[in-house]
Amino acid sequence: MRVAALADVHGNAPALAAVLEEVERDAPDLVVFCGDLTWGSLPRETLALLRALRIPARFVRGNADRAVGSDLEGRGAWMASAHSADDLAFLESFEQTVVVDVDRLGPTCFAHGSPRSDEECVTRRTPDERVREFSAGIDAGVFVIGHTHMQFDRRAAGLRLVNPGSVGLPYETAPAAYWALLGPDVELRRTDYDVDSAIAQMRATDDPRVEVIVELMTSPPEQDEIIEDAERRIFRRLSTIRSTR
Repeated sequence: MRVAALADVHGNAPALAAVLEEVERDAPDLVVFCGDLTWGSLPRETLALLRALRIPARFVRGNADRAVGSDLEGRGAWMASAHSADDLAFLESFEQTVVVDVDRLGPTCFAHGSPRSDEECVTRRTPDERVREFSAGIDAGVFVIGHTHMQFDRRAAGLRLVNPGSVGLPYETAPAAYWALLGPDVELRRTDYDVDSAIAQMRATDDPRVEVIVELMTSPPEQDEIIEDAERRIFRRLSTIRSTR
């Protein structure tokens, strides 16, 4: 099958809407969301888009999905109040990993940080030794991961590693929504949308961390800075990585 891989939406509903419009035109067989779906300024609007999605979807649990209801980033109470009981049950149903047989790519494992931890940071510089460690025991030749918000497609330890990038909060030079289409090969995608309008919509909420999100959207951290820190520490909440700027 052909699979659209979307990661790190972070409650950016306008970005997700633009990507899903493109996804539905491409008509893949499945959409896999690789974690950190609603942790952002527009969680209700994000979930509403998913309820209207006409393509089958599966969901991987990210560290921010686990954090809904906790006091992470000082917005825990606000985030919990933005999710109904049904919303929370939906987030709790997310899978640790999803393995799908993708057209010509074969068995493909989707995770958030890595198959062994949703807080493991895998980058374009992660060494072969660590790739062998986190992929051990998993019958897949391709691993699709998120968490670090940086898009790449590389080979390591005889495997193919893909980060589709972040839909809602990318650490890229161009402000847009990043994702990937898999089958028969890997196609890294970038979808433009009205970022200024999205920011205005976020600022109209009472999200206590909205200005932090806006700063990251308009002035993302340098990729080399994040990669250096991630490869040194390996297991980290991305919010902690951001605070090192």
